[in-house]
Amino acid sequence: MVKLISLIIRFIIHRQKLPPAWLLLCCFIGCLPAGAQTRLDSLQHLDEVIVTARPYQKDIVPAQQLSGAQLQRLSSHSVADALRYFSGVQIKDYGGIGGLKTVNIRSMGTNHVGVFYDGIELGNAQNGTVDLGRFSLDNMEAVTLYNGQKSSMLQPAKDFGSAGVIYLQSKTPEFEGNERNHLKATFKTGSFGLVNPSVLWEHKLNSSINTSLSAEYMYTTGKYRFTYRTQDGYDTTAVRKNGDVKALRIEGGLYGKIGQGYWRTKAYFYNSERGYPGAVVRNRFSHEDRQWDSNFFIQGSFKKDFTSWYSLLLNAKYAYDYLHYLADPNKDASMMYTDNHYYQHETYVSVANRFTLTSFWDVNVSADWQYNLLDADLRDFAYPRRNTGLLAAATSFSFEQIKLQASILGTFVHDRTANSGSAPDKTEWTPAAVFTYKPFRHADLNLRAFYKRIFRMPTLNDLYYTFVGNAYLDPEFTDQYDIGITYGKPFENSWLRHLEIQADIYYNKVDNKIVATPTSNFFRWTMVNLGKVEIRGIDIAAQASWKPGEEMLLNGRLNYTYQKAQDLTDKNDEFYGGQIPYIPWHSGSAALNLTWKSWEANYSFIYTGERYSSQANLPVNYQQPWYTSDFSLSKTQPVWSDELKLTLEINNFFNQQYEVVSCYPMPGINFRLIAQYTF
Repeated sequence: MVKLISLIIRFIIHRQKLPPAWLLLCCFIGCLPAGAQTRLDSLQHLDEVIVTARPYQKDIVPAQQLSGAQLQRLSSHSVADALRYFSGVQIKDYGGIGGLKTVNIRSMGTNHVGVFYDGIELGNAQNGTVDLGRFSLDNMEAVTLYNGQKSSMLQPAKDFGSAGVIYLQSKTPEFEGNERNHLKATFKTGSFGLVNPSVLWEHKLNSSINTSLSAEYMYTTGKYRFTYRTQDGYDTTAVRKNGDVKALRIEGGLYGKIGQGYWRTKAYFYNSERGYPGAVVRNRFSHEDRQWDSNFFIQGSFKKDFTSWYSLLLNAKYAYDYLHYLADPNKDASMMYTDNHYYQHETYVSVANRFTLTSFWDVNVSADWQYNLLDADLRDFAYPRRNTGLLAAATSFSFEQIKLQASILGTFVHDRTANSGSAPDKTEWTPAAVFTYKPFRHADLNLRAFYKRIFRMPTLNDLYYTFVGNAYLDPEFTDQYDIGITYGKPFENSWLRHLEIQADIYYNKVDNKIVATPTSNFFRWTMVNLGKVEIRGIDIAAQASWKPGEEMLLNGRLNYTYQKAQDLTDKNDEFYGGQIPYIPWHSGSAALNLTWKSWEANYSFIYTGERYSSQANLPVNYQQPWYTSDFSLSKTQPVWSDELKLTLEINNFFNQQYEVVSCYPMPGINFRLIAQYTF
């Protein structure tokens, strides 16, 4: 039966004679139950660390979350900054405010991470990465990370398709009584010539429909002093140049309430111009590369519980992305002239169905369809088009002390190009299973375990990039194993009010790793399936709250991660079994928040241990440990019936000179002043 369904879907995608709605319907009917770019490049994109705010959710799968005011307490201003405080996460940061920032979870690679904005995935079929540095926290309600997949039954097929997922939830308007309007204006300034105003307006149209409009502008020179590592140590002072950024973000939403459900629509626009200062090598301190981005998407969701046993979730999205990259030898003689333009179009629709068969048994059947188109002005460009169909079936059993989940995801991919070099059609089925057990009825102690197999489809660049892509690549596969425990306990009549601890032991294996290798011409590289990586790790996190006084509250969080991530690609390699690049053996973070009356003080600490910048674990590639300490002090003052909040931040207080990525220096001590007025 499964093979028959697979063949039907592949035929439909290949022919493209039916509209997407019919494709989704076919997928849904077919799955109803009979009775009812360098070697190991994507593994080298890092920086890391940990923390959580409402840290670990009581989900059946491991989850971490930062939400509400907690997002503002850690001197974090982009999603990438906030993610550094989650355990098992590495951020590859190319330095400065405008530097590219990508995320890697438990060392499996950037392309194995799904990023969802208001429930719908942010995609980039061209290179598979999402720059999380461009997503501001000013309009963000929550950032949540799941290892494996979200535990909810009612979700699109795409939500089952990543080794790790990050959910970004923007603010949803909420009004009390006769309120009809909320307005929040924020202005940030500080080091590096920062000018960063933003505004959020929420309006109540009627009892069932609310609107929101958010806008933000940011400008920074990106100039900061740093010390350059020479053979004799850090003894050369220079200024980071060509790191300027101009960026504008505008997004608006409509939010509707219906009986036993809701509907939402959102439009998002982002436009930026930035310089790429490049690597500091051979006493060269500046580059002149520049990039222009324009990103737009419009998306909508509809969710309704039609009966006590049936629920429906519909999602749809259209996205357009434009990228212009310029390297001009007239400004930098060492460059080869590059003036490339890329245009991406994405169309996505999804239908998810949840059936409650008994009080303890739920079933989900979901089907997605996605179409990606990539154009460019490059010579001999392939002009790829990709049709992707996804079919997911999941079930869950929930008893008093035991919860079980199992799912299977079918992925069907059909590519076509302007020439005859299209990749062959691909069909993959990948399973997942999750178990949790609460051994004691009256104690908040939970044991859990999960297994998940997933794959990463080669990106359009992997397959078709001019003179580099390889149309015959196989997908990357990952196998994930996790065993964990959580314990929480409230306290009464004590300074200590709450304690929560979580620990996870995990093992991940990545096969068919897509890497770049030279051909017979050393200056001409191509993509091949070669890599194999095994990762063993431990994540530990603790959170506690104290109330030492009547109007005083103290919250603390502590996280630690150990990872042994080995390159096992070639047994004959001299460095076989070595730690893969940029993955530290030890990393961690700590955070303290003290609230007293209208004052608030915060301290956060991030530590990244020793690591290597190459698969060759040699002294020449050794990277020193680094740490940063951030402080902030806030005062909230009533102004008539409104509220003014002033915040002073001191980041990297001890002026640490460090690099997340080798030869990309990070800023030293810097300051930020924030004024926020709420009407």
